[in-house]
Amino acid sequence: MTDDNHFPRSSGTYGLLLHLPDAQQVVVGRLGSWWLAAGYYLYVGSALGPGGLAARLNRHLRADKRPFWHIDYLRQVGVVTAVCWLESPERYEHKWAAAAQQLPGATMPVPGFGASDCRCAAHLFHIEQLPNLRLLSGHLPLKLTTDLTRLATEQK
Repeated sequence: MTDDNHFPRSSGTYGLLLHLPDAQQVVVGRLGSWWLAAGYYLYVGSALGPGGLAARLNRHLRADKRPFWHIDYLRQVGVVTAVCWLESPERYEHKWAAAAQQLPGATMPVPGFGASDCRCAAHLFHIEQLPNLRLLSGHLPLKLTTDLTRLATEQK
């Protein structure tokens, strides 16, 4: 079952692809201030709580919120260009982080970003060129939206 924005209410793993048109300094909560290069940023996370993927993704897409997670700080300056997700009660975010690290040209711009509750080095990756997000899930049935009109409306 999905909500009005077509994201499922079930548990799952997700990826947000953001574009930062210009390099800039960003304060990321307790991680401090970081200089981020222009380009694409891929953030991976999981949504296992109430409301599942719909609740988490809709919150991430809203612009009018108080920062809570590391990604909220990057969302203040970056524009979401794509969202991908996999419905599953199993937590795949760590596997996706490992896969993202292997994407051509991927770097880890902020150590610990999005990974304060796990042993991953980070859940945020900088990629200069638009990546193929389908590489994250391997053979699993990942869903992807790049409906930028809908995303732009939701981000206002």
